[in-house]
Amino acid sequence: MTAMINTDTQGAFAKLVAGGAFQKILAFTSLVILLIGFSIASPNFMQTSNMIAILQATSVNGVLAIAATLVIITGGIDLSVGTLMTFTAVMTGMVLTNLGLPLPLGVLTGILTGAFCGFISGSLVAKMKIPPFIATLGMMLILKGLSLVISGTRPIYFNDTPGFDLISRGSLIGEVLPSLPIPNGVLILFVVAGATSYILSRTVLGRYCFALGSNEEAVRLSGVNTNNWKIAIYTLSGAIVGIAGLIIASRLNSAQPALGLGYELEAIAAVVIGGTSLSGGRGTIVGTLIGALIMAVLLNGLRILSVAQEWQTVVTGAIIILAVYADTVRRRKGS
Repeated sequence: MTAMINTDTQGAFAKLVAGGAFQKILAFTSLVILLIGFSIASPNFMQTSNMIAILQATSVNGVLAIAATLVIITGGIDLSVGTLMTFTAVMTGMVLTNLGLPLPLGVLTGILTGAFCGFISGSLVAKMKIPPFIATLGMMLILKGLSLVISGTRPIYFNDTPGFDLISRGSLIGEVLPSLPIPNGVLILFVVAGATSYILSRTVLGRYCFALGSNEEAVRLSGVNTNNWKIAIYTLSGAIVGIAGLIIASRLNSAQPALGLGYELEAIAAVVIGGTSLSGGRGTIVGTLIGALIMAVLLNGLRILSVAQEWQTVVTGAIIILAVYADTVRRRKGS
């Protein structure tokens, strides 16, 4: 009887690990531990201004991680999200500052630019059968170069565009509840997260997103045009990256053409920490948000403790390795 109970318990635990729930629980527990640890280490950590700074940092990396989640669930990878974010910010700057067009057109330009670049990446992967790693690596370099060329290697400032800085730094919630000056960028993050979560759980696109990551060949043999659905997913991911570009440009009140490299690593780390499998077919937006918060809290806490930038980079790399290893272990448990 005891052996049977032990077997059942092991089986239940294996299912929990395989389903990703254990990873999300572990991630949330890690987030709580980090918050408590940094609070004890520094009295400045839990100050309201610092909490807002963490949320602002999460708003950019969180939106990028949501975009990366869609692609990773399909079994792919997107290394271009960081430079695409910069490119969309530069294109927004060209429309608003250089052409002097209205703010809504600039916002639309940023989102459509991201969608178009995502469409190209998806076409390279789906139609030309280029491995996602290589296709998006190429796009990363192309977009980095285009950002520098189009901007003339100089930052584009939005000082003459009234209201642009409010996209990220304004606070609609703060106007209603002055005691909660939560930036609009954070509000945008949660709106994007809610909409994307709905798409993944309640729409045909979401179902095919998981299906492609689980067994693309089986989906294709059932008569589904997998290429078109994959392109649609990359396009949606690119549009979400465009939103991240608007948030960071608004926060800086400028488009910095040299910015972007390295953001993709933090985004992918957040995705994997949150329980999304790099092999595809499994993942949640809630888990990704937790992962993004962990990354933001960790980096902010290290800065509060005056840890050198070089060591912050070392820690980020170590987290990525540990997250991928955890994903590997989880897949073994599920096999």
